[in-house]
Amino acid sequence: MNLAERVLNKDVRALARLITLVENGDPEAVPALKALYPHTGRAYILGITGPPGAGKSTLVDKIIGAFRQRGQTVGILAVDPTSPFTGGAILGDRIRMQRHYLDEGVFIRSMATRGHLGGLAVATHEAVRILDAYGLDVILVETVGVGQDEVDIVKTVDTCLVVTVPGMGDDIQAIKAGILEIGDIFVVNKADREGADRTVKELEVMLGLSTDDREGRPSWRPPIYKTIAVKDEGIPELMEGIDSHVRYLKNSGELKSRKLSQTEREFREILQHELLKRALARIGSRESFNQLISRMESREIDPYSMVEALLKDCFTAPVRSP
Repeated sequence: MNLAERVLNKDVRALARLITLVENGDPEAVPALKALYPHTGRAYILGITGPPGAGKSTLVDKIIGAFRQRGQTVGILAVDPTSPFTGGAILGDRIRMQRHYLDEGVFIRSMATRGHLGGLAVATHEAVRILDAYGLDVILVETVGVGQDEVDIVKTVDTCLVVTVPGMGDDIQAIKAGILEIGDIFVVNKADREGADRTVKELEVMLGLSTDDREGRPSWRPPIYKTIAVKDEGIPELMEGIDSHVRYLKNSGELKSRKLSQTEREFREILQHELLKRALARIGSRESFNQLISRMESREIDPYSMVEALLKDCFTAPVRSP
């Protein structure tokens, strides 16, 4: 069997292998991604983001347990854009989630930027599709911070859960600047700390000031939950909130609308990635690329004409049939 067939047959080693190929930007992954695409679109995708130190991994651990109690299978992608070699978050995440490692209904994987030309967001989207085709019921995507990489990643989930903790101050502003508009549910974790109620009030004010047409979802008002994940406090209420958002997505037609937007974004990403890959291939070696940059820097040529020439070359060159 080929790699895609093995994934569809619940071969966990093939699953891990294909995600590694995607993470490394290996072209060997493309035939499998093509074959798996018709088998995607069935899993529920929950994104969990927020500043470092918010206790996201502990919260994820509790959410995994809640889904497993319902008999649902779960895949977890712990995404770290800051560490291109070691994954940064790998050790901490896996220690906190270790009780799930012997559970065949749970698949945990850390991801970092390695060789994918399209960047971490594209690699993560492809990994989500692979987990979806594998047949997992729920896919959790945990990101480390609230930067542009994280925003791009959580734009492709069904529900975006934003986690913070009391006393983070400037990080609340970071959330406001980066991810407030796409958060569906907000969580103040470590709510036994001083200032938890104040943090809730700050979030309420910020959400109240945001416009009604937040990313095209006017009828959903993001709730705010207080949790103490290490003590399991607030987890049942949070799960009820997640269920409520799932019902909203289905009943309002928002799920279909969101999936269409995600598909368009995905197509644009793949198109940009492929055009960039082909254009760079036309240039050839890194040395040739550096020479081009030097010629532009010295104003011998302009970047606009260079791009036009490269694109013309790409479109007139033979193209493989799909």
